Formats: sequence, structure tokens, C-alpha cells
Amino acid sequence: MRVAAIIPAAGIGRRMQKNLPKQYLTLGDRPILAVTLAVFEQMPEITEITVVAQPAALDFCQKQVITPYGFKKVWRLVPGGKERQDSVYNALKVLQRQNDWDLFLVHDGVRPFITPQEVRRVLRAATKHGAAILACPVQDTVKQVNREKQIQKTLNRQDIWLAQTPQAFQAAILWRAFVEAYGREFYGTDEASLVEALGLPVVVEPGSPFNIKVTTPEDLLLAAAIYRERERIRSCQPPSA
Repeated sequence: MRVAAIIPAAGIGRRMQKNLPKQYLTLGDRPILAVTLAVFEQMPEITEITVVAQPAALDFCQKQVITPYGFKKVWRLVPGGKERQDSVYNALKVLQRQNDWDLFLVHDGVRPFITPQEVRRVLRAATKHGAAILACPVQDTVKQVNREKQIQKTLNRQDIWLAQTPQAFQAAILWRAFVEAYGREFYGTDEASLVEALGLPVVVEPGSPFNIKVTTPEDLLLAAAIYRERERIRSCQPPSA
């Protein structure tokens, strides 16, 4: 099975309030994007990786992330677009020319704590059902609020899940979803929403609360704590035989 991983990392990161885009900020001594890519690099299920970077940062990404950390599965860097959807589409257009992919997998470049086990669950579900994402059920009570910040109703939290990545799709399904979305001038909030617009089912696989998207300064503090703890646990494990 041939699986192409697309890693969008073209965000500017205004909410992070840093001079450097969030994907290039560090956890320990490694850029967040490098931590993310390392997960997919080690997985035999992933055939190759396409990274989407800001057009002006392609050379920076290559020199600061791809080359120093020796990512051999990152075969190409693709310039990002105005919106996330445009960025992923830019990668898909390049990959689609090969026309021999079984699955496309999309994962945020700033979700560095995804695990191989979680990725494999999504891949298996997409192979079986056509489309699958990671998501977490909400734990808090959820209120629907109007623009005046008045509560309209309390939603049933058993029916509400918080979408994460990776999101995986049979290649023909995702390509069709993007083509038809642009044909209708429709922009979704994630890849799954484009497939949903086709009327096709998308299966949810349980994710992890540790699979955070590093977007704000508070996220960065939490990510640093998770990274330190994982490195501590890793350093305590005996070497494999």
C-alpha cells in the first residue's frame, strides 16, 4: 500500500506572538516541525512525505528542518496557499500526477505529539471505510452562544467530538472532494469537511488529549512540558536489543 503524508506547515502564526512562525519554534533543541516529521519518518507504512511551507520560507525550511535532521522520506517541499485548504491542494496537485496512491494522510505540522499507533488506527479505518480522522470527545459542558454572548442552549456533549489530525482518505475520495469543493467555491475547516460535503461517511477514531495543536503561547508552554516528560520517560527506558 502506498501512503503519501501531507504536512501543512505554511502558517504565519499570528496568535503565537513570536517573530518566528510557530512550526520553527523549538521543543528541547528541535523545531516543532522536526519533532512532528520524525514520527512519520520512522513509520514503514508511510511511503513519502510532502511538506507545505510558506513560499518565502521554502529555503529556510529545507536548511533548518529537512537537511539538518536527515529526513529521507521528505521528497518535496511545496509552497503554501492563502488558506490551509489551498496549501493542501497544492500538495495534492503534485502528488496526483503520480496517480498511484492508495491513501493520502494529512497532519498538522504543529501537532508534534501524534504517535505511530494513532496514525496506524486512522490508516486502517480509512482503508476500510474510505475516510477517517482522529478526534476526542468533549469533556466539558458545551453551550451554544449568540453574538451577544447569551446562552441559547446546552448541547449534548455525547454527540460532540473535537477534530484532530491526522486525517486519512482513500486517494480518489480526497482528490474528488477537493476538486468539487473548488468547483462550488466551498472552503471547509478541515479535509474531512470537504468529504462530508460529498455526502460520504467519515469515521472517527479516538484521539488523545496530548495530540495538541501548538497555536498560542499557552500551547507552547504545555507542549514544552509534554516534550520534557516524554524525553524523561524515553531516557529511562532500557535500550532495545
